[in-house]
Amino acid sequence: MIAPVVLILLAAVLVAFGPMVLKRSTWLERSPRLGVAAWQALSISLVSTVVLAGLSLAVPVIPWTADLAHLVRACAMALQEQYSTPGGAIVSSTGLLGAAAVMARVAYSLTRGMTAAARSRSRQLEAVGMIASPHENLDALVIEHAAPAAYCLPGRNSQIVLTSATLSVLDPKQLDAVLAHERAHLHGRHHLILAAADALLHAFPGIPAFREARAALGRLVEMMADDDAAESSDRMTVATALVRLAERSVTPAAALGAGGESALSRVRRLLAPARPLGTGRTVVATMATGALLAMPVFFAIVPAAAAGTMPPCPVDGISTSA
Repeated sequence: MIAPVVLILLAAVLVAFGPMVLKRSTWLERSPRLGVAAWQALSISLVSTVVLAGLSLAVPVIPWTADLAHLVRACAMALQEQYSTPGGAIVSSTGLLGAAAVMARVAYSLTRGMTAAARSRSRQLEAVGMIASPHENLDALVIEHAAPAAYCLPGRNSQIVLTSATLSVLDPKQLDAVLAHERAHLHGRHHLILAAADALLHAFPGIPAFREARAALGRLVEMMADDDAAESSDRMTVATALVRLAERSVTPAAALGAGGESALSRVRRLLAPARPLGTGRTVVATMATGALLAMPVFFAIVPAAAAGTMPPCPVDGISTSA
């Protein structure tokens, strides 16, 4: 019974304190890629903690075989004893059904979200194709519109879209920075990061941690694209382009754009002196992220490890250690 209780407590701690700790961590904006990994690790850990808690409850009713027990270096009776729970088969079966329900809900939400996003992008591409024309010098489509906007539509037939106003308000260096930003979104497949976050938010809308994760990931993928753009341009150029796009820019729901609600905070970040995280802190942050992912698995297998120290159970009069 220890493993399910510890896992449920771990889930409660992650829900209550995980988002708060990450939101207060200044290193996330200094290394957006690590920030994305940290928020993803928190989300994955939350789901895996609940699933593993259910599976831990289900161990006593699983029809273990001698061969499997030998594989984990413990017999079925020892495993069932370590994972035994008050309530017997009813509690164990409930745990199994709960774990299956969580996994099915996540799979359904992810499939539904990816399918809906693909359809939306397809419709947007079709609409853009009817009114846009390819730019003669840029790998982008141009739409006649009075408001500046720049965005990309990811997917199999990915496209970068600019409005005619964007070409008017940005100078050549700023335009190059914006295009580099959009290419970073496409090459990094940032839409998949956001699709996974959207799926968890849809699957469990009542859990604030997933809402916080989605908002944070939306900002961090934009910072990642900003940093990629700043590698080929200077930070001031990227910041200036963002300011001009943020004034009246509107990005379609299916797209990723350089403007948007987070633009002004990203401008402040770009205008501040660059502060790389450094090797030492990067290693520590990476290890902490890995530990966050590993904790649910560790607590789930502790009883199995304890079962491995017990004497093997005889099967048909023959020890499994024979």
